[in-house]
Amino acid sequence: MTSDNAEEIGPMDENEIRGLTVIFTGDGKGKTSAALGGALRCMGHGYRVKVIQFIKGEIKTGELRLAERLKPDLDITQAGRGFTWLDDHSGEEHKKAADDGYEMALEALESDEYKTVVLDEIFYALQAGLVTEEQISALIDRKPPETHLVLTGRSAPESIIVKADLVTSMQDVKHPSRQGIPAQKGMDY
Repeated sequence: MTSDNAEEIGPMDENEIRGLTVIFTGDGKGKTSAALGGALRCMGHGYRVKVIQFIKGEIKTGELRLAERLKPDLDITQAGRGFTWLDDHSGEEHKKAADDGYEMALEALESDEYKTVVLDEIFYALQAGLVTEEQISALIDRKPPETHLVLTGRSAPESIIVKADLVTSMQDVKHPSRQGIPAQKGMDY
């Protein structure tokens, strides 16, 4: 296969193209980065992408700054109120934000506006009791056949993994935080 012939890269028959359910999980870094890489690839083909971040909130991340420049092709909403273990917001505020994020996810999937919908850190929201496995399963079931749905976060449950087309588990081999290096702008946020 030569890289000059795009026809050989993958299925070009529109009947063979379908939306995938993709999970990036595990204890290693890179789940959001992988999801955003897929989003950029999708946008490179002229499609629009919706990203809903279930935990990140009130942090002006690099991807949020980029989305401002790439609108309307890249639409990122920080539905979360930040890290649930901090005392910045009540449990009720976190739950309300997750409920709003869930409704946004349903709307994005049903809108036919987006080729890819990314639900960033939804599995952390699940662990925190902000969404349920049943809700996540329902999102997968309601995904249109031509739309890609990407879910990220640690500890994806087996009941959701079996419904996915692609699952990648990020493994933590070495992390700068164990060397006393804090999160770095442009790499970690």
